[in-house]
Amino acid sequence: MRPERTPDREATLEGLRAEVEAALDQALPSEAKWPATIHRAVRYSLFAGGKRIRPVLVLAAGDAVGGDPAETMPFACAVEMIHTYSLIHDDLPAMDNDDLRRGKPTSHKVFGEAIAILAGDALLTRAFHLMAEVPAGWEGERIRRRLAASAVLGEACGTAGLIGGQVVDLESEGRAVDPASLERLHRAKTGALLGACVRGGAILGGASEQDLGRLTRYASAIGLAFQVVDDVLDATEGAERLGKTAGKDQAAKKATYVGVHGLDRARALAAQLRAEALEAIAPLGPRGSLLGELARLIVDRHS
Repeated sequence: MRPERTPDREATLEGLRAEVEAALDQALPSEAKWPATIHRAVRYSLFAGGKRIRPVLVLAAGDAVGGDPAETMPFACAVEMIHTYSLIHDDLPAMDNDDLRRGKPTSHKVFGEAIAILAGDALLTRAFHLMAEVPAGWEGERIRRRLAASAVLGEACGTAGLIGGQVVDLESEGRAVDPASLERLHRAKTGALLGACVRGGAILGGASEQDLGRLTRYASAIGLAFQVVDDVLDATEGAERLGKTAGKDQAAKKATYVGVHGLDRARALAAQLRAEALEAIAPLGPRGSLLGELARLIVDRHS
């Protein structure tokens, strides 16, 4: 099953992206605030472009369970800040040593390694600061949901998720990796944060246990599909379209789905995972339409 692409859904997604941009701008200090250098560096990377798939996933998951966008938006912003911090640090010479990100010079190329590291740190700390800013008058269930979503996010970007996956990714360079180890690596490095987007949005939206289970299965499939497609694109697209150095994974002898399974099998796996994601949210009916569109976007993208 493939979700139908409609102008209405695309317009809705564009509207959500615009709302995220505005909320991110409000959530960060201006470049004029002391010390100006760090705020310029933070904003340079956060507003360098990007599809904002992660924060839109948060908002779509909350919407699917009838949540209030005002309560899911801080989490959406926090997720994007953490994602951007991870990109800044991934690009550093000590890790992936990349000069290009989203079509622009990477943070360390513009501001130097020390400021780039601090910019990543600032985004990570601001993400959890934002989640801890509970509005006056909140109590009980609303605070419990905010804490639960924060815990999901903390686990996803820690040693059981993003950081742990990055460690294994670095340790796997130049080594033969079996399919099970490859899947575990990428479910941690990429899938964990994408999964947290969906689960956190659903928790903040007040999802029932049944709907949370459906959305967790959707997130598991789409999180892995995202990485499979990334590996395919790295092997097939150029730097101009990708907005980053093409062929970098192969040159660094990284563990990838294309390297382990071949290009055709990797493409087939991405399509299979999309089908699993759509099957998981099928019981939601129209409530899951935006999540279905995002599944299509993640698997069919070219950058």
